[in-house]
Amino acid sequence: MQNKKIILTENEIPEHWYNIVADMPNKPLPPLNPGTKEPIGPEALAPLFPMALIMQEVSTEQYVEIPDEVRDLYRIWRPTPMFRAYGLEKALDTPAKIYYKYEGVSPAGSH
Repeated sequence: MQNKKIILTENEIPEHWYNIVADMPNKPLPPLNPGTKEPIGPEALAPLFPMALIMQEVSTEQYVEIPDEVRDLYRIWRPTPMFRAYGLEKALDTPAKIYYKYEGVSPAGSH
């Protein structure tokens, strides 16, 4: 029988987020100032977001450490199950393994 649902225990919650930008051959363009249309840096975002969040967003590191405070909150609402999409894999006739998460039961919703 194939496992369709993967559930992590609280002590298996990751300590790092994977940053796909680090592995992209063509990096995304920086955000633009809506008035000047010029690229903006982290300092321009500081009035809107905490600097720690900005630094995560602009990081070029492959793995970004998840703050302990966030991991503590994840233990309340996470981990949500991850499902293997066997039917989609078959329909696409792909050798790839496809997984998805259903976040509808999370108070924060799906993102």
